[in-house]
This record gives sequence, structure tokens and C-alpha cells, in this order.
Amino acid sequence: MRYPAFLPEGGTIGFAAPSFGAATEPYITLFDAALRRFHRRGWKTLEGPNVRRADAVGRSAPEEDCGAEFTQLMTSPKADAVISVGGGELLCEGLRHVDFEAIRKAPPKWFMGYSDNTYLTYLLTTLCDTAAVYGPCAPSFGMRPMYRSLEDALSLLRGTSLSVSSYPRWESESVRSEEDPLAAYHLTEASRPVLHGWDLRPFTGRFLGGCLDCLVTLLGTRFDHTREFCQRYAQDGIIWFLEACDLNVFDIRRALWQMREAGWFEHVRAFLFGRPLCMGEEMMGLDQYEAVLGAVGELGVPILMDLDLGHLPPMMPVISGACGTVHRKGAGIRIDFELR
Repeated sequence: MRYPAFLPEGGTIGFAAPSFGAATEPYITLFDAALRRFHRRGWKTLEGPNVRRADAVGRSAPEEDCGAEFTQLMTSPKADAVISVGGGELLCEGLRHVDFEAIRKAPPKWFMGYSDNTYLTYLLTTLCDTAAVYGPCAPSFGMRPMYRSLEDALSLLRGTSLSVSSYPRWESESVRSEEDPLAAYHLTEASRPVLHGWDLRPFTGRFLGGCLDCLVTLLGTRFDHTREFCQRYAQDGIIWFLEACDLNVFDIRRALWQMREAGWFEHVRAFLFGRPLCMGEEMMGLDQYEAVLGAVGELGVPILMDLDLGHLPPMMPVISGACGTVHRKGAGIRIDFELR
């Protein structure tokens, strides 16, 4: 596994828009505020050509432009790390225009994003053996004040800390609006992770995962080298970190079934599930917990659910491709990453 050099003091952060651009409110205001914050902290910034665009359905720009922008930023010495400016819907269509071979041959560089950016954080890990951060997109760094989860993400990029922990409360409904685009998280709900099959002893493994919506779309395509990756690191065991955006409980159950039947979970050591956007919803008696347990519960590994991962903030940033140890910490967990 290749680990990039950490973001240096006074270095340059590049910004890419492989999915949505920062082209509508509140994202324009948030992104501009984030740039000012990065500048105040001493970093220079470099915007890719698609960052302010909204010229395609489900993406900032035509697929060839998105692929070219990402490749250029990830291979150019002008940026020390790259952060996506947004999630979206159709990043997958730009993958055929990303030169993963050139990225694999270039010095490794941190890329961070989540949701639709799973296609890149996951493929950087599985195709290029390059670690990436499944973490917040750039506009989030403009909120006022900036929450601890965002500081944790910057700490991973800088290498000042390789540990992240659960947060005490989470946001079920945002209060951000046109009148207050920089509003902080509205943390009203107590975090109560659901721990299944875990005797509370620490466990270790290599982290792999992202947004289920994207992962199940990759499965079976020419970009899917998941079984080879998991076999290559079989002795470490895989800790799958997963969360869902648009999937309902039956979609989650089907997605996990498909991944399991495709052999993706052959070397699983544990599962970490974030709170899905369908949190609390039931369909025909199936809830989010049975959606998971019915698909992977019999694999006999720890399954931790309702964690601070993904679309319902705050989110713990996760280093995709890194090894790590998961500990119990209070009502939540702590992850200590190891770059080996």
C-alpha cells in the first residue's frame, strides 16, 4: 500500500469537481469561506477547471473533462493534496476518462471526498494501491464554527494525528439555509452505536469501503478488482466501512447480498456501518438493522452499526487502504490507523 506524503505547512491544496461543482448555493458561499479558512491557516489553494461549473447532468462538467481534471491534479506536482468540492450522482461515468495507470505511476497524493467520490477513494485503493481519505468535501470546511470532525480530517491529511473517535451527538436535520449558508451542524441526537457480535476486545484489519450506492454499481465492471485486492491483503483481514445514501432498507439488503455473493467479503474481519439516510424507516417489517444482519450477520464477525460515518454528520474520516485497530471508547469507538 502506498501512503502519500502528508500535507505540509504552507503547501497547496488542489480542488477537483469529479461530481458536482460548487456552483449553486449554499455551496458557493461555503466553498469561498473554506478557501478563506485554508488561506488563514497558511495553505495555498489551486482550483481545477471544473470546480465552479454546472454544465452536465449529475456532474460539474462532461465526463471527459471530469476525468482529465482529476488525473491532472493527482499527477501534477502543483498540488500536495486534493479535496473534492462535492458529491453528486454520476461520477461513475467519468471513470473511463481517469488515467489510473498514470496515477499509479506518479508519486502518491492524498485525495479526500465522500458519497459519489467513493468511486475514486475506492479505486485509488483497489486499483492503484494508494491510500485515500473517505471524508468531508471542501465546502464543509467553510461552516462557522468548524466542527471537530473536520479538524480530524485535516489532522489525517497533515499527519498530526492518525486516530479518530466517535462524536457525542449527530444531526438529523440541517438548519443551513439561504439566510445562513455557513450554519454549523445542528447536533440534536445522542450517538448510540449498535454493536453486534463484538466482545469489546480491540480488532484490527485493513479498511476498505465507502458509499454502498456507488460500490454496488462498480461491482462486476472492468473497474472491479475487489477480490484481487482482498486476496492480496488477506493476512490483514478487511474491515469494511459502509454507509448508504439513496438506498432504502431493501436496497441495502440486496446490495450486501450481491457483494457477498460476488466474493467481496471472503476475508472480512469486521463491518462498520454508518447511519443510513433512511435511518429509522421500515418497509414490510424490515428495518436498517435487519437489512444488515439478514445479509451478513451469519459471517460471524463484529458488526457495528449507527456509527459516525457518511451522510448524517458528523462523520469520522477513514483512511481507505490503511490498517487500523478499532477500540471501544465510551459509548462509541476509536480507530487508530497504521500506515503499513
